[in-house]
Amino acid sequence: MTQVFRSITLFLITLLGACGLGDSASIAPSALAETRDKDVPDYLSFATDDEANTTEIFSKASPAVVFVTNKALRRGLFSLNVEEIPRGSGTGFVWNRQGLIVTNYHVIAGAQKLTVTLQDRSEYDAEVIGVAPEKDLAVLRIEGAPDDLQTLPLGDSSELQVGRKVLAIGNPFGLDTTLTTGIVSALGREIKAPSNRTIRGVIQTDAAINPGNSGGPLLNSMGQLIGVNTAIYSPSGASAGIGFAIPVNTVAEVVPQLISYGRVLRPVLGVELASDNWIRRYNIPGVPIVRLFPGLPADQAGMRGAYRNYRGDIALGDIITHINGERVRNNDEYYTQLERYQAGDTVTVTTLLGKEEREYEVRLEQSR
Repeated sequence: MTQVFRSITLFLITLLGACGLGDSASIAPSALAETRDKDVPDYLSFATDDEANTTEIFSKASPAVVFVTNKALRRGLFSLNVEEIPRGSGTGFVWNRQGLIVTNYHVIAGAQKLTVTLQDRSEYDAEVIGVAPEKDLAVLRIEGAPDDLQTLPLGDSSELQVGRKVLAIGNPFGLDTTLTTGIVSALGREIKAPSNRTIRGVIQTDAAINPGNSGGPLLNSMGQLIGVNTAIYSPSGASAGIGFAIPVNTVAEVVPQLISYGRVLRPVLGVELASDNWIRRYNIPGVPIVRLFPGLPADQAGMRGAYRNYRGDIALGDIITHINGERVRNNDEYYTQLERYQAGDTVTVTTLLGKEEREYEVRLEQSR
């Protein structure tokens, strides 16, 4: 039996040699090296086109991704010394080389101390520059920022299409600089911000997004920022293939205002509105004005807030039902309609005063 096995082995070796497959020179590394693109790094030489694209994007973008740690200060029970207690962590990314960092508002909400860790594991204290709870965005500044900070190129979220490749970089469950990939699953989604406002035009992706990814970048196949990873839809709290990102066009509009003013500037009528709970409780067909701020547009237009009647009971004044013909049923819809305009624009505000429908031409002013 051994003799038969040796004969078969010799036959196969002879056959491979005749075909040139048994010649070690035919698969020498030098021969394979000739087929490589000399401009491509060694680690990409044998990757598929898609793998090479993914690896190159991660290599270039990951230094711009940071770890954001939210800490609370607490006095020790026995020592009475002030201790730092981690409250949570998330992700952010470098906005510019002056040390500005963009992340989600919910990542830093309620923080007494914030720490930003760069990819090289250097840590910096951070201060909050501006927040937009209604957009779930915040801007931080790290103290003593190094000169070699790397930023991300901005893309255009209006050019996205369902099915396009996307990459998410973040720190899920505290595991820093983690890459996941997927596609754009849907566009134009709506999610709730921490302020209970609706964020519209949100990107849905199946790239795995888990707790800790919040505030990290969503990139396209060119390595451009197209969104900020914000939320997941999951019964278990972990990735279920449905993640959401705030589109970069919204980010590019909000962040400069947070840097300059610390908040988002928006046009106002100059009114205080009733709460949504009160509106639902009494089934009000619009948003009641509680009071007017003197000298602002609604006051100048002659609108009326809530008042006490001759019996001493509180009576409703104007109830806003439409702005430029668009229905207004709650506070979210009211603010969403106003965000479509700029200070100085004139809008038609339709109200109910008692059973009478009224229209006011109002010139919007900048929030103060």
